[in-house]
Amino acid sequence: MRWKCVCSYDGTDFNGWQSQPNCNTIQDILEKRLRFIFECPVRVHSSGRTDAGVHANYQVFHFDANWEHGSDKLLRAFKCDIPKTIRVFAAEEVDDAFHARFSAIRKQYQYHILEGDASPFDYRYVWNLGNRRLNVDKMNEVAKIFLGKHDFSQFGAKHRDSTTENAVKTMHEMSFFRSGTRIIFTTEGSGYLYKMVRILVGCFVQVGLGNMNSDKLAATITGQNKNCTDFRKECAPGHGLFLNRVYY
Repeated sequence: MRWKCVCSYDGTDFNGWQSQPNCNTIQDILEKRLRFIFECPVRVHSSGRTDAGVHANYQVFHFDANWEHGSDKLLRAFKCDIPKTIRVFAAEEVDDAFHARFSAIRKQYQYHILEGDASPFDYRYVWNLGNRRLNVDKMNEVAKIFLGKHDFSQFGAKHRDSTTENAVKTMHEMSFFRSGTRIIFTTEGSGYLYKMVRILVGCFVQVGLGNMNSDKLAATITGQNKNCTDFRKECAPGHGLFLNRVYY
């Protein structure tokens, strides 16, 4: 039996999604719980691997195991002996052809930025810019150029899967919305390279601060600028990023 599950988590205290030797990852914690439930090792596969400190409102994963007691009892079993900062809130049996990563057709991320001082209840979930102010109109102008199908190879960090992953992605939404001192970036696309959202946000913020030439940035994604600029150094902090939705 294949089970599709949806979870949310506060990534602050974890070393990301993917299993690591220290076992302080979302995947490790879920697999430890599944091993207790089924009394054997159970591997989980996610829609994507969020980095250390990154949060999720809607992360999808699947696993294969025989469970004859229905989804409600499975969800209750997940509630025991896992941190309160992780919650599995949906489960359903699916066809064996379903794969949490490879069946996904679109993902949505949001990134939260705050001008001024963050409150004690907010600082873990925003990139706090302090006294710096952003030109959101300018950021939206350049973000629109990234819509559509492009090669994003200059906006992905090196990773062991980087040499095999297709860098051509289709972006359906790239926009900033201001509400007072909070700025929320929403992006929805066919897929994302390693750290791609954070690198893009970092670049757009530098444009908004007046520290980066927007024409040069735009020319890079349209193929007019062939210079090998290292945009990876602009990577925004992980704690402002949320995986918001996965579509199948």
